[in-house]
Amino acid sequence: MTDYVALLRAVNVGGTGKLPMSELKSMGEAAGFADVRTCIASGNLLFTSRLGEATVRKKLEQQLHGYAGKPVGVLIRTAAEMARVLADNPFPEAPGNRVVAIFLDSPPPADALDDVRHRKLERLACGTREIYVHYGDGMADSRLTIPAAKTGTARNINTVARLVQLFAAH
Repeated sequence: MTDYVALLRAVNVGGTGKLPMSELKSMGEAAGFADVRTCIASGNLLFTSRLGEATVRKKLEQQLHGYAGKPVGVLIRTAAEMARVLADNPFPEAPGNRVVAIFLDSPPPADALDDVRHRKLERLACGTREIYVHYGDGMADSRLTIPAAKTGTARNINTVARLVQLFAAH
């Protein structure tokens, strides 16, 4: 069995709209996953499965499409991958609520940061399948645009750390 986290895009932020975490948990169970639980009301589903990443993603996307009536973006990571994202944070000195990992389906292209627009004090770095951003002045006033991250979903480092803790405690 592999420990996974599904990171949903646009939950409670417009696009997909409101999704009660109890519904998300039920969808994970209906997809056949074990040890299903949620973390924070922003679309984080932890579970175990014998299936591979592509299959669990497809099963969950089907459940979400049935609920929302339209596609909902889902990114999948294993517990080990989440621990690596946390360990590889290139901005460990910065407060965790000002650093995000933008999760992507595949490794960012070599030129992923070349097309960044509206950059002020933000610092950026590429990870394995992530783009890290340190928002020096916070996210509220940032107009940063990262074209390579348009289909990704972001979690701040505090949330990543919480997910890693939940895996370790299970």
